[in-house]
Amino acid sequence: MAQVVVAIDCMGGDHGPRVTVPAAIAAVDADPSLSIVLVGLSDAIGAALQAAGRTEGDRLRVLHAPEVVEMDEAPAGALRNKKKSSMRMSINLVKSGEAHACVSAGNTGALMATSRFVLKTLPGIERPAICGVLPSLKGRTYMLDLGANVDCTPLQLLQFGIMGASLAGALDHVESPSVGLLNIGVEDIKGNDTVKQAAELLRLSGLNFYGNVEGDDIYKGTVDVVVCDGFVGNVALKSSEGLAQMLGVMLRREVERTWWTKLAGLCALPVMRAFKRTVDHRRYNGASLLGLQGVVVKSHGSADAFGFGFAISRAVEEVRMGLAGRISERVNALQQGAA
Repeated sequence: MAQVVVAIDCMGGDHGPRVTVPAAIAAVDADPSLSIVLVGLSDAIGAALQAAGRTEGDRLRVLHAPEVVEMDEAPAGALRNKKKSSMRMSINLVKSGEAHACVSAGNTGALMATSRFVLKTLPGIERPAICGVLPSLKGRTYMLDLGANVDCTPLQLLQFGIMGASLAGALDHVESPSVGLLNIGVEDIKGNDTVKQAAELLRLSGLNFYGNVEGDDIYKGTVDVVVCDGFVGNVALKSSEGLAQMLGVMLRREVERTWWTKLAGLCALPVMRAFKRTVDHRRYNGASLLGLQGVVVKSHGSADAFGFGFAISRAVEEVRMGLAGRISERVNALQQGAA
């Protein structure tokens, strides 16, 4: 298997090297064809390696970056003033070809702005989009955009559909993934003008367009890919996360309410553990920044080493499946058809 090199922004996220370095070690140990460049403050990375009983080697290389992009830093400021940050230097490695992908748990706005500036968008793609993976009754659902683009044109929503279908097809080995457009109803007359025009473009695109879908379809698994603008997508995602947290707290309260409920909870423990594993958000960690001339994956800022490892795996998969090339082919085919 061909060697894949991933650059990791070790300083990003809530935990920095305490999470990113152990995740990188586990990733290279599990995949002999993977090499990782650990980018960040060399002293902090070295301490994390030492704590794990490891040293820098052929497949774990350290690249010192003297600056760090803070989680609350303005994207424009980070782009302009932090040219030697661990985030910027990781993306630069992808640009130069020294790495095939970049993974960061850092500031989402700064990561998107820097990636777009350094790597540029693919020909025919107006804006990159953030695509996440969510569990569903039928497996998993790809959803984009999740916050990069608050206002979108119908053409941009069409491009999101193309990118999402390319990702789902590559990672799930589906020849023609179904695509749905998130709306306030399934009827064609529902929605604003932008959504109606986007639906028409999607119908004519050659994609496997299902039609309009509603919020509950995301988790039913009605379609493989759900398309929406970044405002709607981010609200839907955060609402889902809040609901999941509330249900978890409420379930624990009910289990601990009396000695009888505690006993019932103990009997149901194997079932609850299996359920928890199925919906464990860490297993879906890693949102893809699609539409760039390179692979960039955004990990959740609060991810632990287990969750960050899934973001690394996502990046490696995208590289091996040639995702950027797949997107370019679909966009070119659409443009030739329109011509």
